[in-house]
Amino acid sequence: MVKHIILWTLKDELSADEKLKVKQEIKEGLEGLKDEVPGIVEIKVNINGLESSNVDLMLDSTFVDEAALKAYSVNPLHVAVADGKVRPFTAQRCCLDYEV
Repeated sequence: MVKHIILWTLKDELSADEKLKVKQEIKEGLEGLKDEVPGIVEIKVNINGLESSNVDLMLDSTFVDEAALKAYSVNPLHVAVADGKVRPFTAQRCCLDYEV
């Protein structure tokens, strides 16, 4: 299995209310891919970080293997969520992929 962890920081120009809305939409969009994209074992988005956090949200996902992760990255359903709900609102992205 392969873990795919993403940490995002939202753009500074977003108000607190806008950030809450964007985080919820990212969560719904990505978690909604669970039964739509082959190879996803688990996919969760954490949007409730503590005050001590220096990022706004985290994707914690598990795939059956590296090939499934690669296929997910170009799957049109995932690309639509990334292009419509994530990339327009994020300033920074950090990624860690590893085998478990």
